[in-house]
Amino acid sequence: MTNFIRYFAPAALIAVALEGSVVLAQPSASVFAPPTVPFNLKVPEGNTLFLKGEAKGTQNYVCLPSGTGFAFKLFTPQATLFLPISFTGQEFTQQIITHFFSPNPDPLDNGAIRATWQSSADTSTVWAATVPDGVSTDANFVKDGAVAWLLLERKGTQRGPTGGENLSQTTFVQRLNTSGGLAPATSCTLPEHVGRTAFVPYTADYFFYKATPKP
Repeated sequence: MTNFIRYFAPAALIAVALEGSVVLAQPSASVFAPPTVPFNLKVPEGNTLFLKGEAKGTQNYVCLPSGTGFAFKLFTPQATLFLPISFTGQEFTQQIITHFFSPNPDPLDNGAIRATWQSSADTSTVWAATVPDGVSTDANFVKDGAVAWLLLERKGTQRGPTGGENLSQTTFVQRLNTSGGLAPATSCTLPEHVGRTAFVPYTADYFFYKATPKP
């Protein structure tokens, strides 16, 4: 039988069929345990953590006029999220999500450009925006030189073309455990620098929540 690997986000398991036998590959220990966060980044009651992705990518900036000068402005992140898996004593990672900016198709959001996460399994998608006061650069939590920790709330969702809902059930997203990704402090000071881009490597953990099922 042809070997295959399938990702099931709701259960956070990988089902692997090898020569007719099915083995469940478990996420690595504590893969879903979120760290302690600042009070303003706590997810409201009534929501349950269901997925974590470890992101590797870049924060992408463009130099633009700003006030009386110039500054690098974020125009999109570009990252892939992975799920660490322990299988037959071996550790490996499974790609589960891509992350970028895109227009939110929800008509109530008027086509706003939002942070976007799209499932690699079923292309279900969630668009989200930072909640009021949902940003932290508290040095007790955020590493020096790292982009801020965030709490984002769903602004739109879309099921996959065959009805998949891995990410369309999302209510809140936390960006935590960040490293790198800050805009450059130089090379955007003169008119001739306008339009210059900078792709800054970063890593982060993204935690996805859904409404807690009613008993």
